[in-house]
Amino acid sequence: MDRLTCMQVFVRAVELGSISSAAEDLNISSQLAGKQVRALEQSLGIKLLNRTTRRQSLTDVGTVFYERARTILAEMEAAEALVEDARALPRGRLRISAPITFGSRALAPALVEYLRLYPDVTTDLSLSNRTVDLVEEGFDVVFRTGELPDSSLVARRLAPYRMALCAAPAYLKAAGTPHKPEDLPRHECLVFSHTALRTQWEFDGVEGRVSIAINGRFSTDSSEALRAAAVAGQGLILQPRELLNEDMAAGRLVRLMPDYEPVARALHLLYTADRRMTPKLRSFLDFAVEKFGPVNGQGTVRPTLP
Repeated sequence: MDRLTCMQVFVRAVELGSISSAAEDLNISSQLAGKQVRALEQSLGIKLLNRTTRRQSLTDVGTVFYERARTILAEMEAAEALVEDARALPRGRLRISAPITFGSRALAPALVEYLRLYPDVTTDLSLSNRTVDLVEEGFDVVFRTGELPDSSLVARRLAPYRMALCAAPAYLKAAGTPHKPEDLPRHECLVFSHTALRTQWEFDGVEGRVSIAINGRFSTDSSEALRAAAVAGQGLILQPRELLNEDMAAGRLVRLMPDYEPVARALHLLYTADRRMTPKLRSFLDFAVEKFGPVNGQGTVRPTLP
């Protein structure tokens, strides 16, 4: 007989007080239930239950075996539940947080595609440049740019967030065109006050990585406001390519310093380590990694715990 089935009958007999009660609970005959308990004892070569016509009790070994058997059956049930989840269709509400520019320019159009693939999922996208608390604020997943602090969250590394340095033709006509990072301190730089870009701009060139201190009179935590100021001729802008591509294509902004690539910003997708991997969460993680691409084929990474 199947040992797991026999184990299940034994555990239910202990929990319900008799083999006949276990048989009723499992919808089998008392004769079959008794036979399965005896088969389990025979396979183990030891007596598990002391049985009389009026009562049953566990032997000393039976007490130890019962505790282990109950754990094994619970783990088997959990494993079967995971398989059932994997077979289930993604459904339900998925709460997502992302930085404003990435969220509006790259993620929002991708979510339209995701919703077409999974019609039973509803997405709730919150855009903010602040560092949200995934657990306290009830998000399922969070996109985050920049280097990660130490955290217990699980992080999926995505393709780096590519940047561009630009300026309007009117500004360049009035102030001249910078050709190397060392020229930037002499220019009016538009300051993104939300990140380290407010004080330092970094570039990779033939001589290696260069970090330059910048300054400017226009400062804001809004990428869209920076773009508007750049198009109006206020100064140089260093922002994600998604934000600037249309203006560069239309000639409203000119890409600068082609020999120096602005250092890309890291991009990660985060979720809690103890969150149950539901079909909707798994489907979105797989979709996002495929859409926005891992770095060098690397998969899941876990930041070091503090």
